[in-house]
Amino acid sequence: MIDLTVKDQEQLQEKGISKEKVENQISTFKDGIPFVKLEKEAVVEDGIFKPSEKEQKELVEYFEDSRSELQLLKFVPASGAASRMFKAMFNFLEAYDFSKETLSTYIDRTGDAAVKQFSENIENFSFYDLIMERISGKASNKDEEVYLFVKEMLVAEGLNYGFYPKGLLPFHKYNSGSATPFEEHLKEAYLYAKTDGKANLHFTISEQHNDMFKAEHQEVGPKTEKTTGTQFNISYSNQKPSTDTIAVDMQNKPFRNNDGSLLFRPGGHGALIENLNDQDADIIFIKNIDNVVIDENLREVADSKKMLAGVLKKAQTKAFAYAKQLEDNNVSEEQVAEIKHFLEEELNARLPQEFNGSSLNEQMNMLNDKLNRPIRVCGMVKNEGEPGGGPFWISDPQGNISLQIIESAQIDMSNEKQVAILKNSTHFNPVDLICGVRNFKGEKYNLLDFVDEKQGFITNKTKEGKELKALELPGLWNGAMAFWNTIFVEVPLVTFNPVKTVNDLLKATHQA
Repeated sequence: MIDLTVKDQEQLQEKGISKEKVENQISTFKDGIPFVKLEKEAVVEDGIFKPSEKEQKELVEYFEDSRSELQLLKFVPASGAASRMFKAMFNFLEAYDFSKETLSTYIDRTGDAAVKQFSENIENFSFYDLIMERISGKASNKDEEVYLFVKEMLVAEGLNYGFYPKGLLPFHKYNSGSATPFEEHLKEAYLYAKTDGKANLHFTISEQHNDMFKAEHQEVGPKTEKTTGTQFNISYSNQKPSTDTIAVDMQNKPFRNNDGSLLFRPGGHGALIENLNDQDADIIFIKNIDNVVIDENLREVADSKKMLAGVLKKAQTKAFAYAKQLEDNNVSEEQVAEIKHFLEEELNARLPQEFNGSSLNEQMNMLNDKLNRPIRVCGMVKNEGEPGGGPFWISDPQGNISLQIIESAQIDMSNEKQVAILKNSTHFNPVDLICGVRNFKGEKYNLLDFVDEKQGFITNKTKEGKELKALELPGLWNGAMAFWNTIFVEVPLVTFNPVKTVNDLLKATHQA
């Protein structure tokens, strides 16, 4: 139990957070979050499906054949700020004085590879012409020009890109002008998420960027609608204050700000399971805002998405038929074996150990429990050394085996066996999900029922010079979907083009 003042209670009420929720979070800090236990890496033919070219075409056709009857939605987590993307450039502004040394001397002295790459390829950024126009005539030499370019790009009196959300930065340069990730996502939606001339998109954004996104929508929406012949229905939501988590001091007592109020922190991208839960469609495509491609790669990316949607639709059709049979109590022993085989081989579900020794009725209940869950089909890319989570078979403390996307922070790096499994992994998670969130009757699942609360993260931070512990909720595609049925499918590398630093925009896949 925690003692809350009247002010604390008012603060909780304002955020929509219950006292019980805070107490549960404090218990989590006290108990700690155990590392996950990796059983083995998921590989092709053991957790990852690798369709042949023929199968890929058939799956695309299967999706296209049923597309007109489906409600489709593209869900884009877009609250990421660009500040992290420009971290090296902010450091450069602080550290470099063009009046005291040349740029090459600075780079030699500091070994600043990011600034070297940026300055040598500066003309290849889509915002080059715009900034050069704004700083025209202000620099006395090339080195000062680079400094003024970076300053104009980042500071509030300039273009202020450091404050922008990633989704609204000019990423790609075309003959017709530059395009933001927001616009690129509309072009993608036209290719695979459109039915009856309409495409539905939902962006989760930071509250401070609400007006900026709406302005971009007004500017590029009509133009993209005209070129694609598509009506875009776009909605937005912000992370809910009720998903913020309490911070604690090093003794696991609620951390208080200097004014005495409780410190709450955003719960991380796992909080977006609430935003996703507010959406409803037959098929929901999920992809991060910064993972976009130039026009020449759009078709290949769209075909990959349709292929994944075909995998989901096929699995759903079978799952729904079996769920109906079970509800009608119309299942023989042979059909129990058939449903079990489908769950294990196609949905990668694992039944409890006591399944084989149970009565027919008990077996039907277990099958029913496993079948009636949301389904996610996740694209997986061959490992190229990129950071990010990966596909693994894991076991929980009760010995239940499941297929999950696991981040390295969830793994005990002091355990050699666990590290060996991690190192042997062949694929990683590009955040490329196709979700089925309705049951066989067309009713939407409550997605909050399928979250594994034990898969969050505890991190150490500081505030006002004092140490604290912060709690991140289970990640959206990690613990927040832990109890979904999961299918991993190998997808081409072209589908993975995230922009983590500004220099990522120099990669060939972002140069139109």
